[in-house]
Amino acid sequence: MATTVKSHLLLLSITTAFFFTLSLTTATTITTTPNHKPTVFELLPKYGLPSGLLPSTVTDYTLSEDDGRFIVVLDKPCYVQFDYLVYYDKTVSGKLSYGSITDLNGIEVQRLFLWLNVDEIRVDLPPSNSIYFQVGLINKKLSVDQFKTVHSCRDSLTSSPCVGTTNTLSATQVYT
Repeated sequence: MATTVKSHLLLLSITTAFFFTLSLTTATTITTTPNHKPTVFELLPKYGLPSGLLPSTVTDYTLSEDDGRFIVVLDKPCYVQFDYLVYYDKTVSGKLSYGSITDLNGIEVQRLFLWLNVDEIRVDLPPSNSIYFQVGLINKKLSVDQFKTVHSCRDSLTSSPCVGTTNTLSATQVYT
């Protein structure tokens, strides 16, 4: 009878140890396997840049960890009104490093009646309230505040800058 009790205790100990080990392995797997890819809006601040540099219609991006080259894909080309009207192509690419984006393609800004390519974007290090846009030989300094929030796109030059927002105005608000 004593051997039977010892056998049962031994079997119970082995079973408990097995399930304990199995549960630890499963818990470790669950906590370490999620490979969460941050959104581009979460990624930009990690590089010292404001999250609102790109419009809300970003659907995907790739980033090379080796050299910082990136490609951002938008749902479709669109426009965003900042201090200046900005055009985003369906694909935006460049080289991302801390505090700057260089070799930029796919973003244009309207100046008077001309559309000019934005070649580079950078911020001061340490951070200040300024952001700089290189457009050809021109370096334009703007307030970083307008780029801190992600903006909705509009489809064309003639569409309302409010496309994509949920705010509506009543007739009394429009005429007062």
